[in-house]
Amino acid sequence: MKKKAKCIVLFLGLICNSQAQTHMIIPPYLQKGDTVALVATARKNLEDNLQPAVQLLASWGLHVIIGQSIGLNFNQLAGTDQERAADFQNQMDNPNIKAIWCVRGGYGTVRMLDLLDFTKFKHNPKWIVGFSDVTVLHSHLNRLGIASIHGTMPISLPRATDEAKETLCRSLFGEPLSYTLTCDALNHLGTAKGTLVGGNLSILYSLLGSESAVDCKDKILFIEDLDEYLYHVDRMMLNLKRNGCLSGLKGIIVGSMTKMNDNEIPWGKNALEIIEDAIKDLKIPVLYNFPAGHIQDNRALILGKEVTLEVNELESKVIFNN
Repeated sequence: MKKKAKCIVLFLGLICNSQAQTHMIIPPYLQKGDTVALVATARKNLEDNLQPAVQLLASWGLHVIIGQSIGLNFNQLAGTDQERAADFQNQMDNPNIKAIWCVRGGYGTVRMLDLLDFTKFKHNPKWIVGFSDVTVLHSHLNRLGIASIHGTMPISLPRATDEAKETLCRSLFGEPLSYTLTCDALNHLGTAKGTLVGGNLSILYSLLGSESAVDCKDKILFIEDLDEYLYHVDRMMLNLKRNGCLSGLKGIIVGSMTKMNDNEIPWGKNALEIIEDAIKDLKIPVLYNFPAGHIQDNRALILGKEVTLEVNELESKVIFNN
């Protein structure tokens, strides 16, 4: 009887833990006077090009700290893995820092990921902001149950649209956020509600099988990418499909697929057609050509927050629920 009782308690504990993990933590929204840290988690940033970001944050009433990784030079990277991780760790653990804005992507965030200790961060989370290679952090935070912001980065600001900057501001300060778009011929009509996850397709693909892999169960998946060969897009989508990621989704939002490459012998389909081929049998709403990704109009998305996705014949909506 005692063994049976222990089994019941353990089983109930597993249920509670599972339920707890499905509840996403939303970091505190920013207020005027808060401080934002600018860091480099991947490619080096040697140029004096952060003034537009400093000025933008100041116009929002925020202060700025420039991280120790800015200006470091280790081949392609902003310092060694240990140096980038130490800077990021300091900003995570500093109670005076309310958001961490990654200045650029490239490659290298995953190299420092396992050097980070998220113990304090889980108790006192703050906003992590960026896109592209920063998807490594977005996906890892999602598995920890903490929301983050997929949005434009400091080096992109000179080319970013007003909408890209405005929606980032709204996301950081907790203002209502929603998007209404015209119909796209590839869209799958329907309505769904679920937690938004995702980011850069290549990064999501590279994380599969690790503890940072995207959790697609009952989620709405956002994907975008840049400078990939078309056959590789097909490979990545098939991997998501064969891993069961696609079949568990409630909806899909496809952002920009920018500057795709083809071989001398053409693949025969463009990036959106390749994606459509992989998801065409899913009975879920799909929104194509959402303005986010490696484009000037890179609208902010709060990953880890519940959204309502409405895809209709005349227009489509993405609404971030309170």
